Amino acid sequence: MSDKQPVEGYAEAYRRLLDRILTETRETAGSTGLNRLSEQVIAAMAAVPRHCFVPLEQQDWAYADTPLPIGRGQTISQPFIVALMTELLAPGPEDVILEIGTGSGYQTAVLAHLARRVYSLERISELANRAKQRLQELGFINVEVRTSDGSQGWVEQAPFDSIMVTAAAAEVPPALVRQLKPGGRLVIPVGPPHRTQELRVLDKDQQGAVRSRSVLPVVFVPLIDGCHDRHECL
Repeated sequence: MSDKQPVEGYAEAYRRLLDRILTETRETAGSTGLNRLSEQVIAAMAAVPRHCFVPLEQQDWAYADTPLPIGRGQTISQPFIVALMTELLAPGPEDVILEIGTGSGYQTAVLAHLARRVYSLERISELANRAKQRLQELGFINVEVRTSDGSQGWVEQAPFDSIMVTAAAAEVPPALVRQLKPGGRLVIPVGPPHRTQELRVLDKDQQGAVRSRSVLPVVFVPLIDGCHDRHECL
């Protein structure tokens, strides 16, 4: 974990962003079932300096509630979606989490504030290396980033208490479901590339049965080298 706080010059912008996230949470409660964020998620969002995770040319928009390009056709997610997905995942302080799609490392940092360990996979090595360096510079010691096909998960570190996917898969990759502990949860956007997808929450019970529910329409960049064979996917 890190004790880094947003720098002074961004404090007011971050306060306005958090207010906007809380308002949007209430406005979407009918779809998500959440009318508030937990104090833990609010604190984690407040502790991660988003401007450190966006390119210099995007700094003026670092605290806007919008996704931003980070290069190689990828984006840093909208802060509201980061907060929502984190709340849906409901990580605990002793949890070990797998994140698919490190990207800038922003969502990774938020999760690292809440969990014991975060393992994060990124298909684009340039982004993975950049995020790894950024997270180290910010003092995160409970994160490990690797360049790999996220749809295959991270077998060596499995099983996981929860898994978050930050890119849209055509279907839920079966490897990720297998690597989820009984009682665990998977949050993932599912749908066609570059079109409206659905954010899904999958819960695995103690017997290994999986229950899925749709939460909200979203638009994410595609999961690179994701699950292509529909007969092998959930």
